[in-house]
Amino acid sequence: MRKKSAKKAAERFKGEIDEIRSFVSSMSELGPSENYTSWIHELAIIRLYRAFEGVILDCLVAAINNDTRELSKTTDVHFPKHLSDEVCNYIIVGDGYFNFPGREGLVREVKKFLPSDHYLVNIVKEVAYKVTLERLFALRNFAAHNSQKSKKRALTAVNQSRISTAGAWLKKQGRLAAIADDLEKLADKIADQAPF
Repeated sequence: MRKKSAKKAAERFKGEIDEIRSFVSSMSELGPSENYTSWIHELAIIRLYRAFEGVILDCLVAAINNDTRELSKTTDVHFPKHLSDEVCNYIIVGDGYFNFPGREGLVREVKKFLPSDHYLVNIVKEVAYKVTLERLFALRNFAAHNSQKSKKRALTAVNQSRISTAGAWLKKQGRLAAIADDLEKLADKIADQAPF
């Protein structure tokens, strides 16, 4: 049975980050209007969030797939030594989809399946990524939903009193690039610390 690799998942995620950067850069070269530039950045933050969600799910599947002992300890259920990727995925998402409400929700979700001292738990809890993850989640939700609640959370995440759209905030001062850079550092840390 071939094992899932968190290292490879992190490398794929970095490739997706590069594609998103390339998309934003190539669209910006076309000289779109300010409004369309905001849309481009909103699409980019949604795609960045989707890619991040994917790498975390892949890393969880890899962690469970490669060592069910930790899942057994965390859940108090004895699992066989080898589980397929599909079974690991089902354990995590059931018949729904992978989702977590914000950074704290991400930490809780990861800790449901892994012990508190696991490298993935430690990485997503790191203070160095706190602001980036909070901004990623809040700005993605604002871009996707444009509700009063999502706007309030975005304002808190970016520490401002006014914001028109997620894209309008992201397109200025290299803010989207800063989020992407931090997520790439997070992916590097996963690749460095994952045993497989």
